[in-house]
Amino acid sequence: MARPSARYVCQSCGAVTPKWAGKCESCNAWNSIVEETVEARPGPIAKAGVGGRRVAFVPLKGESTPPPRVPFGIPEFDRVLGGGLVAASVILVGGDPGIGKSTILLQAAAKLAMGGLRVLYISGEEAIEQVRLRALRLGLADAPLGLAAATALRDIVASLEAERDVALVVIDSIQTMWLDTLDSAPGTVAQVRACAAELIRLAKSRGFALVLVGHVTKEGALAGPRVLEHMVDAVLYFEGERGHAFRILRGVKNRFGATDEIGVFEMTERGLIEVANPSALFLAERRGNVSGSAVFAGVEGTRPVLVEVQALLSPSPGGSPRRAVIGWDSGRLSMLLAVLETRCGLSLAGADVYLNVAGGLRITEPAADLAVAAALASAATDRPTDAAMVFFGEVGLSGEVRMVAQAEARLKEAAKLGFTAAALPRRPASRGKGLAIPDGLAAWEVGHLADLVTRIAGETVRRSKPALPAGAMAPSPMAQGGRAG
Repeated sequence: MARPSARYVCQSCGAVTPKWAGKCESCNAWNSIVEETVEARPGPIAKAGVGGRRVAFVPLKGESTPPPRVPFGIPEFDRVLGGGLVAASVILVGGDPGIGKSTILLQAAAKLAMGGLRVLYISGEEAIEQVRLRALRLGLADAPLGLAAATALRDIVASLEAERDVALVVIDSIQTMWLDTLDSAPGTVAQVRACAAELIRLAKSRGFALVLVGHVTKEGALAGPRVLEHMVDAVLYFEGERGHAFRILRGVKNRFGATDEIGVFEMTERGLIEVANPSALFLAERRGNVSGSAVFAGVEGTRPVLVEVQALLSPSPGGSPRRAVIGWDSGRLSMLLAVLETRCGLSLAGADVYLNVAGGLRITEPAADLAVAAALASAATDRPTDAAMVFFGEVGLSGEVRMVAQAEARLKEAAKLGFTAAALPRRPASRGKGLAIPDGLAAWEVGHLADLVTRIAGETVRRSKPALPAGAMAPSPMAQGGRAG
C-alpha cells in the first residue's frame, strides 16, 4: 500500500509547491503556505473504456423550460438571484466580517420558512443562543426554521440525509467545516475544497438549494481556492462601508440569471431593509451649489443607478502629490488626470486629488469617466457643475468621449428623478436613429473632453501646449486644445 505523501499548499490562492517557502510565488502572500497530507490515489485506468459506461449524447436543439423558482419574499435579494431560488442550486455568499452576511441570510431563510417550506440553518461560528438572540432582535423568533450548531461534516451529512422535503440549507460558514478523513486544520484549502464538494454533491442528489457563507481576504476576495467559485452556481458579494448604513449585494456569477446585478439594503436596528429606489437614496444629501460634485448616471446589471461623484483638490505640501480614491479605480483616475492636463490644459500635477463615490457604492464601468472628469474640472476651477445635469461617457486617451451601453435607461432614470439635462457622448451618424430622449430632458452631446472643461471653466482655463523633447514632432491642433464641439 502506498504511503501518504506531503505537499505544501498556499491557503490564499491554493497554489501547490514542492517545499515550504515564506512567500507564495503565485499570489505574493506571506506565511500562507501550509503542509498538507495527501492520501495515495489509485493509478490511472490501464485501458480506455474499461470499467466505465457510455455517455449519452443528445442533439443541441430540444425542448427545455426555465427552471422553476421560489422567491424569498425579499425583492432585492430575488433580483440579484434572477427572480428567486432554483432547486438544487448552490450559492456562495462572501463579505467582510460584520458586514451583515449572517443577518441577511437569516432573514431570507426565515422568510422562506414562513412560506411553508422546510429550511435548515447550520451555524459553525455561533452558538444556538447567539442565533436566537439575533432572530429575536430581527423579529423572526417565531419563524419555523430548523437551527443547529455543528462543524463536523460527517455529522452534518448524516443529518441532512435523514431529512425529508428540505428546500434550503444554509451553512455559515464553509471555513468552519472539517472532514475527519483529512489531517489539515479547518479553513485550509484541502478542508474547504473537500467539505464544499461533499455538500454540493449532497445538494445536487437530494434536490435542495444550498447557501455557503465564505470568508474574504484583506483584499476583498473570497478566501480559499478559486476552484470553490467554479463549483457553485452563483457567487454573491455583500459590500459596504461600516460607516455607512447602505449595503450592496452584488452578483458576480449566476448560472440562472444576469451577472453584475445589485440589491441595495439599509442596515437598521431591525436588520436589513430593502431600498426600492437607490438613486434617490444616494442623492438624498447632495448639495448642488458646491464645486467638485457631479452626478453619474450608471447601470448596475439591469438597474440604472444615479450616484454623486465628489472631487477635492488641495495644494500638495510635498514633492509627491497624493491620489486617494474611494469607490473607483485609482489607475483610471491617474489616466483621466493625465488626459485633463495634456488635452484640456488643466494644471493638476501639483495638487493632491481626493475622489469619493458618495454612499459607499463601488463603480466599475468606464462610463463614469465623464462624470469624474466633470467633478475634477469643477474642483480645479472652483465652479459648480449644473445641479440639474447628469453625466456619463467613456473618455479615451486622446480626449474623445465614446458611447456606452444602455444610454436610454440612464436618461429615463435621470428624468424620473427630476433632472433636466444630461451630458452624454456624441452619437455617430453611422449608428442610425438617435436616442429616445425623455420629455423635459435636454441632451448635450459631448464630442471631446475639452468641450466639457470649457463649459465648466469658461475662459479661465487656457489650452496649454505640452512640452516636447528636443527633435519631437509638434502636436496637431486637436491634440493641443481638443476639437470644437
